[in-house]
Amino acid sequence: QVQLVESGGGLVQPGGSLRLSCAVSGRFFSDNFMGWYRQGPGLQRDLVAGVTSGGSTNYADSVKGRFTISRDNAKNTLTLQMNRLKPEDTALYYCNLAEQGGGDYWGQGTQVTVSS
Repeated sequence: QVQLVESGGGLVQPGGSLRLSCAVSGRFFSDNFMGWYRQGPGLQRDLVAGVTSGGSTNYADSVKGRFTISRDNAKNTLTLQMNRLKPEDTALYYCNLAEQGGGDYWGQGTQVTVSS
């Protein structure tokens, strides 16, 4: 059973920073894609940033230059460093692991609120 547990969300002022972490447990395919998604109230869940097991990254245009995704394959962790946060970054953030040719797993989500 693959489990993903996010941490690090909270309330921050505009311009501030937060660091989200995702711990993965269980057995999963080594060939996979991991990403952070977010869902604001009444909106669909969208990809914020992703990284392959080989280390290739991609970002939503709205976060390029402000967010950095990284993964530690030895520790099975995924991190999202978020800088220069804006009110429009407010959302529930989810960690995802998608196996190549296998399962698709989600964490329970962590709330990020950017407000003065």
